[in-house]
Amino acid sequence: MSSDKTKSAPATPQAIRGTQDIFGPDAEAFAFVVETFERVRRLYRFRRAEMPVFEKTAVFSRSLGETTDVVSKEMYSFEDRSGESLTLRPEFTAGIARAYLTNGWQQHAPLKLATHGPLFRYERPQKGRYRQFHQIDAEILGAGEPQADVELLVMADQILKELGIAEGVTLQLNTLGDAPSREAWRAALIDYFRAVKGELSEDSQERLEKNPLRILDSKDPRDKVFTADAPKIDAFLSQEAQDFFGKVTAGLDAAGVAWTRAPTLVRGLDYYRHTAFEFVTDRLGAQGTVLGGGRYDGLIEALGGPHTPAVGWAAGIERLAMLVADYGQIVEERLQVVVAVEDDTALQYATRLIAALRRDGFVSEMVATGSPRKRFDKAVKMNADCLIAVGIQDGTAGMKIRSSPISELGERLQKFVETWGR
Repeated sequence: MSSDKTKSAPATPQAIRGTQDIFGPDAEAFAFVVETFERVRRLYRFRRAEMPVFEKTAVFSRSLGETTDVVSKEMYSFEDRSGESLTLRPEFTAGIARAYLTNGWQQHAPLKLATHGPLFRYERPQKGRYRQFHQIDAEILGAGEPQADVELLVMADQILKELGIAEGVTLQLNTLGDAPSREAWRAALIDYFRAVKGELSEDSQERLEKNPLRILDSKDPRDKVFTADAPKIDAFLSQEAQDFFGKVTAGLDAAGVAWTRAPTLVRGLDYYRHTAFEFVTDRLGAQGTVLGGGRYDGLIEALGGPHTPAVGWAAGIERLAMLVADYGQIVEERLQVVVAVEDDTALQYATRLIAALRRDGFVSEMVATGSPRKRFDKAVKMNADCLIAVGIQDGTAGMKIRSSPISELGERLQKFVETWGR
């Protein structure tokens, strides 16, 4: 018996749970979202910004709050070789606020910024939600006027409409009031929930003294029994807060953006003020929010900077792409011209030709492999609007349009043929 041991083949590497490889129509829908965002943000003169994928952990723990689920359960944190704690960014806003402070961007205030890219959270993967996910993000820093909120919301509404997914999406809007209004509301919520503390979920019991607003956002049935009758912010709004919210809604009405009041829509962190909003749909199951944000006038102070009013929103690219695909918005790019190389000695001529076609804006492919006799038939099956056969005649390379192009394309192609090579 041979003593040699048969070596088993190594296992094929698998993708990490909660990540995805995006390809084909999904990748096209993803790219369509990003391209639409980039085009619209230029219309609104939002500057492009790029921040690091990881930051010092304190940037997120100080901005998001030590007691939030994101910080306590979901962040990907690690120590680098120097022993410093770093974290893969779970959201954009904290990093943007840090960059605003450390790079002296205050000189540009009010500063309109836009970015997009990957984010990371360790949470249970589900439809449209991944551990590495992607967002588009827009922020206005250094602007305390209601018009900044209006501009961001109108921009978000336009993006959804230009993506072709606005049907069935509703803008839900609420106010969290100014600092005095919010503090009075918070105190009333503590008194209200304290009376039923023993009947609340464990998470809400823990949040009661630290962050009672988050109880209003609880999905636990034990909490929902009480949240419906909890004190509402409207009873505690100062005149200033009422005026601010009134100007936001008036601006949306003037811009033709439909909205609905959502008095239970909250942001649990203390630095949020005034406007809170979400664009929601019923086409994604339980994960109905496609874009959300609000005004966070206290965040930069929490990071050690001066008082700086700011407002922003973010949207998951994966969720938007799912809606784009669901609405059938992605149509594969039509092949306009196919070049069939019927003689290998004409290959360099054909290579120059198709390079020129593409530079001139024609969506083109070239068939130059396999049996020369079968290339024409292969090119025909590609169903392009126009087919150009390239070969050698009387010792000279040349081309011939072998199919009748549609009129507009034909005119463009004829002009190209007349001027090419001169």
